[in-house]
Amino acid sequence: MSIDRSLKSAVNLGGKRSVMTRAERIAKMQADKKFDPKKDKVLGIPKTLVPKA
Repeated sequence: MSIDRSLKSAVNLGGKRSVMTRAERIAKMQADKKFDPKKDKVLGIPKTLVPKA
């Protein structure tokens, strides 16, 4: 019995991400001066696309 193609390697699981994680978004927004941790909430921040490398 052979292994299914989808289970062969973990390399295939590291696909391209389309959206940044919450921590990455907050860091980018703080750098752009669009987020103030003292007055803005972490929940409900807009999604940001991952920059093309």
